[in-house]
Amino acid sequence: MKILIFSTAYLPFIGGAEVAVKEITDRLGDFEFDMITARLNGKLPKFERVGNINIHRIGIGAPMFDKYLLAFFGQRFARKLHKKNNYDVIWSIMASYAGFAAASFKKIYPTTPFLLTLQEGDDLNYINKRVGFLKSKFKQIFSSADYIQCISNFLADWAKNMGAKCEVEVVPNGVSLDKLKSENEEVKTEIHNLKNKLGIKESEKVIITVSRLVPKNGVGDLIEAVSKLQIPNYKLLILGSGPLEESLKSKTESLKLGNRVNFLGEIPNKKVPEYLAISDVFVRPSLSEGLGNAFLEAMAAGVPVIGTEVGGIPDFLVNRETGLFCEASNSNDIAEKIKLLLTDNDLRNKLIVNGRKLVEEKYNWNEIAERMENIFNKLE
Repeated sequence: MKILIFSTAYLPFIGGAEVAVKEITDRLGDFEFDMITARLNGKLPKFERVGNINIHRIGIGAPMFDKYLLAFFGQRFARKLHKKNNYDVIWSIMASYAGFAAASFKKIYPTTPFLLTLQEGDDLNYINKRVGFLKSKFKQIFSSADYIQCISNFLADWAKNMGAKCEVEVVPNGVSLDKLKSENEEVKTEIHNLKNKLGIKESEKVIITVSRLVPKNGVGDLIEAVSKLQIPNYKLLILGSGPLEESLKSKTESLKLGNRVNFLGEIPNKKVPEYLAISDVFVRPSLSEGLGNAFLEAMAAGVPVIGTEVGGIPDFLVNRETGLFCEASNSNDIAEKIKLLLTDNDLRNKLIVNGRKLVEEKYNWNEIAERMENIFNKLE
């Protein structure tokens, strides 16, 4: 089967959607995948093969220009590829710039099945506002799709509200369980060495968040929460970067938390499990969330999680069963939930066992790839 993917961004740019596409396509070796994506960086080649995908990048390396070029002219490039390869399915990753291109292509080739995947994590009101005067065309992305796959029930409801006329199925993102380290003497030595590198004492509890430093992830609320913790020894590790980095560092200094909070910047995806291995609790007090892959990775690594009851998080977080809910934008409540997980060992162990079991059963990439293969076969 030949599939043409439309994606606004792809590797080396890494987000939940990009990881999902790589994990799924690598497991479908009998399929042929081409992708049209925005170039975004002038140093990237216009064509290369990455894993099981032939990548065709359009643009000059200017992010916003290239995204609009993809949205309005991506279908022209797609038509050339289609005449050569005669694709069985077109697949849009999110209802974004790539979605506009896919919907335009579908209008020209109405008999070619169109699969739309929803991975959006931004607040839906923000998305609607950003679409602006193109709202009617934006809704056509949903109405022209022949099948919609969403990573959460929250996004499935959004698809229906946006006018989807086709079947909508929830197939979540997964976790690469083989990348997570088991406990042995070698791993214990690595943990000890990483703690030394970061200046973490053996007596200190480690709180971690893996988050883009943007408003929706509530990192500022988390920093305020740790300033209110009534426990003597702790460190907060912040993995990620973003536009709020400088203001969050200023907040940290104003709260006199300079020796408590470590901003570690972007950490390669394959290295994140090492930081999870030294951590006692994962927290992301999100204001919006499509699903929350970082939560799932923490759960798989045996780190109990705290999150808000928003977006796709309730799909996997059952309060006091697989994690703890905290109130959004409430630093006092976040602090209370962190303290609870660091002091109640029975609850902590229960969440670790249940969380790991859930991820193994429902969020395994091999099973998810099989479910995606079934969708492609339905559409052929």
